[in-house]
Amino acid sequence: MASITEGIKELREATGAGVLDCKKALEQTGGDVAKAAEILKEKGLARAAKKSERVAAEGRVEAYIHPGAKLATLVELNCETDFVARTEQFQELAHNLAMHIAAAAPQWVSREDIPESVIEAETKVYRSEMEGENKPDAVIARIIEGKLGKFYQQNVLLEQPYIRNEDQTIQDVLKEAIAKLGENIVIKRFARFQID
Repeated sequence: MASITEGIKELREATGAGVLDCKKALEQTGGDVAKAAEILKEKGLARAAKKSERVAAEGRVEAYIHPGAKLATLVELNCETDFVARTEQFQELAHNLAMHIAAAAPQWVSREDIPESVIEAETKVYRSEMEGENKPDAVIARIIEGKLGKFYQQNVLLEQPYIRNEDQTIQDVLKEAIAKLGENIVIKRFARFQID
């Protein structure tokens, strides 16, 4: 019984799931903590998707000033309740996002924030790069789509690889936080200041 208790404790620390959920997942996997964590993660992500429609009107503004005071960021991170906004996990998430913005220098929070004129200009540049290559229109369209995907990955915060784990995007980090904290979490806006 001690191993089940240890497994539950380990799962709770790793996933933030409730005791009963951890116990059920361990029973379902025959005591395999790694498999149980995967099951709980999948359930958490499914719950996170349902919560994405809820209003996030509370939160915090987090500031990060890089050593040397020549680079600083502000990020507004919203959640549903003041209770969650005051938790250590939420504050840590806000701080890590502010550091990420300092390091990765995104331009926009999401694709929807990019002005149409910027996308048109990028598309025009990509199209001009391929002039005279005698490629079919369908191939050119796919190449432009791929280059735009790379552009989004470099400039859109939610699509950037997370500086602490490049296998995850910022969107993935937010979904995990939503699953752990049980509330919708939204990056509302950010600002980045740098003295050149």
